[in-house]
Amino acid sequence: MIEFAAQGIEMPEIDLRKISRWIEEVAASHSRRVGNLNYLFVNDEEILVANRQFVNHDYYTDIITFDYSHGDRISGDIMISLETVASNAEKFGVTYFRELLRVIIHGVLHLVGINDKGPGEREIMEAAENAALALYNS
Repeated sequence: MIEFAAQGIEMPEIDLRKISRWIEEVAASHSRRVGNLNYLFVNDEEILVANRQFVNHDYYTDIITFDYSHGDRISGDIMISLETVASNAEKFGVTYFRELLRVIIHGVLHLVGINDKGPGEREIMEAAENAALALYNS
């Protein structure tokens, strides 16, 4: 089950059913099934509080993924700062919608086991994001 909620910010105008089907398709392409996924859209201040409280970071991020996956079933809580998504879209010269999709699927890719902090991992994550975005657009 995939759920979406907003706290302290307006819910983005997106097709939640289409995005949910896409998430399931991306998970399946990595030989995973979707369990319980909870997306929480927040503002920068909310994600900063979560970064400080849960991951010991004292800075803004676009996403925090809490992984509760077991076996081939991905589950987790995914917190996304829509304000950071908007500023990153501008910074990278892409639409807000495309950047939001990238961040939404970024959390799923973490849940299927793709990391982006070690040497060479960022490129693997970017390739997986691009492949997932291509699935959305097909």
